[in-house]
Amino acid sequence: MLPMNNDLLHTPDGMRDTYGQELARKQCVVDRIRDRVRLYGYEDIQTPSLEFYDVFSSEVGTTPVKELYKLLDNEGNLLVLRPDFTPAVARCAAKYFSDEKEPIRFTYAGSVFGNASSLQGKLCETTQMGAELINEPSVYADAEILALLIDSLLQAGLEQFQISVGNVEYFKGICQTAGLDAATEMELRDALSGKNYYAAEELLRSRGLDRATRDLFLKATRFVSTREELAAFLTDDMHPQARAAIERLMRLCDVMDAYGFSRYISFDLSLLSKYRYYTGIVFKGYTYGAGDAIASGGRYDGLLAHYGKDAAAIGVMIQIDMLMEALRRQEIPVDTARDRQVLQISDDDYRAQIAAAAARRNAGQTVILSV
Repeated sequence: MLPMNNDLLHTPDGMRDTYGQELARKQCVVDRIRDRVRLYGYEDIQTPSLEFYDVFSSEVGTTPVKELYKLLDNEGNLLVLRPDFTPAVARCAAKYFSDEKEPIRFTYAGSVFGNASSLQGKLCETTQMGAELINEPSVYADAEILALLIDSLLQAGLEQFQISVGNVEYFKGICQTAGLDAATEMELRDALSGKNYYAAEELLRSRGLDRATRDLFLKATRFVSTREELAAFLTDDMHPQARAAIERLMRLCDVMDAYGFSRYISFDLSLLSKYRYYTGIVFKGYTYGAGDAIASGGRYDGLLAHYGKDAAAIGVMIQIDMLMEALRRQEIPVDTARDRQVLQISDDDYRAQIAAAAARRNAGQTVILSV
């Protein structure tokens, strides 16, 4: 018996093997979602796992540098393993569709890599699926992406979930009203995006802001679910940027109602993202049994300009591994069953047995030849 090197049997921290029925269920869910997204007119796109560092640099407002897997190629160029699909798709669109003015619809699926601390218990390689709608600035594009997400989660088998929607322009508008400097705005963004409202209030108080100004931020932490509740945020003296953000969400309510998906939507004006390239609506999808959001996305009208194309865009990303965990904990079955037939093969009649197996496979049946 050969000596065993146990180090070769293990994966690096944050990586894992997937096989058997677990992989079959995962692939089934991916196929269901992909088939549904294609019905909305989205075409597949595949970008490389390795990209130049500048595609995801801090100027773009994407993944923090410390969370990137970095390496050098033979020419000394700094490369990263793809941490996020959206900048990669934006780069691709700017390269191949620089002069295209009509809406462009892409869908993708694949691995992303985040160099998270092993103490966080998170996977460093995860599977994401998503869609990007480019060259379309309207509220109908916002609604299409949200409808596509809801439709996809329903196709995956989920019944109970909620999409929380915000608008980063509201936050930017009330920051303008409060006269916050860039450093304070960034610190406040981190506190609110982490739902640390106590830290947010302490920060605002430490900057000498009065009660009325602090309340502009703190009342944004209330969850609302109707057009009328959104309208209650409007005031005569509010910043135009914040007003436009609320009015956009109110219009979105109307369009989502036309899709018949209003019951899956709620609003959180304190919702922000660690990705600073978002410029309009942002959203996250939640369900019970998952340790984090199962989906996220938003509008990123300035991102493509980093790669040379001035275009509006909005996208959505589904965390497939998180979705699978939710399906498992909610005991929602994913039917991967296929009848498998076993044919015995022997030296006496192997030609006929191989021919019989081939005929059945050509008819769409799963056949195992067993010695």
